[in-house]
Amino acid sequence: MEELSHSDNSMHGSPLCWVSEHSGFCGSIKNSASDFVVTEINMCGQLVSDVGIECCQDTCSIECRQEKSHPSHNKRLKKQEKTPENLSGWPVFDKSEDAKVMYSEVNQTAVCNLSESAANCCSMQVSKTWGDTLDLLLGSSVAEALEKFAFLSKDRRPVKAEGTEDEAMLLLGTFREKSQRAAIHLAVRQKFPFLKTVTNSAEIRVRLDPRYLELCQLVSEKEADGLFCFLDSKERSSKFTFQPDGNKAHRKAVHHFVSKYFGKLVETKSFSEQNGSGHHGAVITVRFRDRNVKSSRKRNTNDCQAEPAIYTVNLETLEAVACLASELGVVPSDFSYAGIKDKKAVTSQTMVVKNVTINRLKAKQLSIQSKGLKVYNLRAATQHLRVGQLKGNHFSIIVRNISKHQEDDPEASLTDRVFEAIEIVKEKGFVNYYGPQRFGLGQNVQADQIGLALLKEMLVKAVHLFFTPEEGNDPVNKAKRHFIQTEDAKATLALMPEYKTRERLVLRALNRFGNNREGCTRAWLSFPHSMRILYIHSYCSKVWNEAVSFRLKAYGLKVVEGDLVACDNVDGELLSQNNQQVHTVTAEDLESNIYSINQVVLPMPGNNIQYPRNKLHSWYQEALARDGLKACKFRIPALQLNIPGCYRRLLAQPQQLVYQWLEGKEAPFAKEGCGLATDESKQRQETGDSLSLSFSLNSSCYATVCLREIMKCNV
Repeated sequence: MEELSHSDNSMHGSPLCWVSEHSGFCGSIKNSASDFVVTEINMCGQLVSDVGIECCQDTCSIECRQEKSHPSHNKRLKKQEKTPENLSGWPVFDKSEDAKVMYSEVNQTAVCNLSESAANCCSMQVSKTWGDTLDLLLGSSVAEALEKFAFLSKDRRPVKAEGTEDEAMLLLGTFREKSQRAAIHLAVRQKFPFLKTVTNSAEIRVRLDPRYLELCQLVSEKEADGLFCFLDSKERSSKFTFQPDGNKAHRKAVHHFVSKYFGKLVETKSFSEQNGSGHHGAVITVRFRDRNVKSSRKRNTNDCQAEPAIYTVNLETLEAVACLASELGVVPSDFSYAGIKDKKAVTSQTMVVKNVTINRLKAKQLSIQSKGLKVYNLRAATQHLRVGQLKGNHFSIIVRNISKHQEDDPEASLTDRVFEAIEIVKEKGFVNYYGPQRFGLGQNVQADQIGLALLKEMLVKAVHLFFTPEEGNDPVNKAKRHFIQTEDAKATLALMPEYKTRERLVLRALNRFGNNREGCTRAWLSFPHSMRILYIHSYCSKVWNEAVSFRLKAYGLKVVEGDLVACDNVDGELLSQNNQQVHTVTAEDLESNIYSINQVVLPMPGNNIQYPRNKLHSWYQEALARDGLKACKFRIPALQLNIPGCYRRLLAQPQQLVYQWLEGKEAPFAKEGCGLATDESKQRQETGDSLSLSFSLNSSCYATVCLREIMKCNV
């Protein structure tokens, strides 16, 4: 094993260690996107470009889904079909797939029916109004008292109710059956949205809802009624829209109110609109947040989740998601994916997107294609993807302008050097470092620095690090520089290019909630969970890289006492929940010689992992203490993040590695088809020999790191 400690051969400040001592060679990669082709391998071991309709059931390609009802409601919905719908006096909402969301005069877009329990309790027959329903549930005398209480409560709402709290409440009675109480809660809230029902043991009381009073200070009574009816309907496929509003400060206050009281249940979004008189305004739409469900539950036959593979050129995964979200009229958090692919490459991967039908995706294919994306292999899906839910990736790479290292023997054959290097790495593997793209290649402030600030809960500092400009005077850096100098989120948002999705998400939140700690918290929460945790993982990856270099310098390529080894054939990263799959090497194990260096794993820092019981244990503690994380619990409640940690193999091995020498013009720059945007116009003339490489790697392994081991240089 050879260590190269000079700066040109370091991985984010950590000196590189090699597995073998061959000479290597020089060359360049990614001269064009088509020189670096990445194809995702799904959990069934299939390339996503090959996945057809017969793919295995567990496959989660890049999919699109529309949920018309929550799976947990399926059983109840089937029984509801027997009861009349659209009854006079009940709020009627449009559930059609392409229904236009109307303003609050038409109310929500979900059918709001009595639950099965409400329909059946007390031998109740379905009535035509919520008032009739309350008469049957409570009796006419109590129902009349409730109506009088509601009228008086609403009439005196500008002032606080006088007397004790009991005097401002009305007892409806005692109801032993849970189904009966549920029906009463629903009926009261639908008829009197401004009242709040409170259960104590089996007693139900009602009082004026203070949240309703607060909302009525911002919007009309009719809109307030509509929102509270919408929330109580609990129809997850529904939407509610406020009246058009041209006052941005007022819209901001409405957004803040909904987020403050119902943020865990619903999300809001503003859409621009121009009315008949030519005045511009915006409407606020409220919809229920998605609720993850277990795949074992049955789904309604109308549920649809389209599963297209995504083909990109010169687009990072998160940029592709932002582009797709814009085209399909959804938000980036509606997408899930197994991993993030390279930007300067041709990549194919699978995603899942909710609230979009397959037909809608098909209708948008040409428009999507014009943005450098191709959507194909559309099919239904039953659940989201999670990061890491893939077998690995297959790479087809062309290394151009091959030459020997300057210090190499001038008499040595170039082809011999190349083929020797490939065969050695094919046999021995490479050190499984995280690649530079994990940290943000060439940036003044890298992702791990932001992750460290987040772990220390320095959320304002993390935002400033996020907006630290690079050298240059391009529009993005101009906007970042303006924010750092002025902290004016609104002006910076106007300067920030549309394609900078993450930056614009943060700026919108800061503009809405302010630049203080609360505003910065909201800004980070505007990112999907998978995006927020990337910064934390980036920091943990940096620590892991440094730990690997220390481990190899201290012990070399041999198993030592106290090492952690994987007990099974799991490849890539091992989740912390699989601690039983990790074994600490004992002296007896060494005597038996039962473990190899290929089984050794190192932990990523977290709150549910164990550390090696050798020199590495103290190294980890010192490294975390040096970064101010000695007492870190790897939980950030404000950002809803928990970092359990995981284990990663010390070495990785390329699989199905094949290669071919290409002389001169035998390796022309390929032209991407399908009308996709490329950088072909910037390609330079090919002058030297090239090498074609094709191989597969397990998930979370980096092709660029494998190439570094082969070539013994930066690529």
